[in-house]
Amino acid sequence: MSSGTARNQRALRAPDAARPDRPQRTGLLRHEEGHPVTDVFMGAPRLPVRRHVPTDRAQRRTVEMACSLLLDYPADELAEQCTAVRAELATLPAPVAEHLEAFCARAEALGLRGLREHYVETFDQRRRCALYLSYYEQGDTRGRGQAIVAFREIMRAAGFEQAREELADYLPVVLEFAALDDEQGMGEELLETHREGLEVIRAALVDAGSPYAELVEALVATLPEPDERTIAAYQKLISQGPPTELVGLGAGRPGAPVGGRASAVDGPPTEPNSPKEG
Repeated sequence: MSSGTARNQRALRAPDAARPDRPQRTGLLRHEEGHPVTDVFMGAPRLPVRRHVPTDRAQRRTVEMACSLLLDYPADELAEQCTAVRAELATLPAPVAEHLEAFCARAEALGLRGLREHYVETFDQRRRCALYLSYYEQGDTRGRGQAIVAFREIMRAAGFEQAREELADYLPVVLEFAALDDEQGMGEELLETHREGLEVIRAALVDAGSPYAELVEALVATLPEPDERTIAAYQKLISQGPPTELVGLGAGRPGAPVGGRASAVDGPPTEPNSPKEG
């Protein structure tokens, strides 16, 4: 995926070009007149029994970069990206390759404009589809800002400097980091650490019938099977929602839970350190 990799490295290597066709976010999710948040955490499916698909590092790198490219807002080069992904499918295990091919086929059927509309409706208006990993464990708390800083510091420690104006816990950025970080493996560790958030996203996308479910299905198939902690955290998250207020500080992994839980009918999450949190 040489052509796709070169473009997506811009998320960590150089400033990204402006995208005037995409509505500006007012918070983590859009919540404007005519664009309400359309779902809540209650009612998410139970975590299914999933089977890990064995992959080597090169195969995981391919999946991570493909998902990083395609989970971002649809680019003008979408057709070229799908071509680059398809060129690598023969190197991947069949269950993983089938998910990536299914996304490309459905994206082509929708067309660029249709896929962009679907992207905004899905990721900017649905709480359970937010692509910011620390939200699922920190919610709208001051701790989320600290968690995002931790993501950024982990990337810096591995030798990567984020130049694109996007939060460091944004899943496409984390996936790119995972694909490029061959020496320390911190990117893949971040994905595994935040597995319950990934499972909420996956379950919500499957439930919505979104083509983007194919990408997250491909990704989680390459991760270890969920352990008991992950399953318990997922079940607690879908029943209680993310934290809503900070009750104390504690050491731990980036995005560790620190407070009370959000009501299932709360409004959309906001950016860290926004006036709402003041």
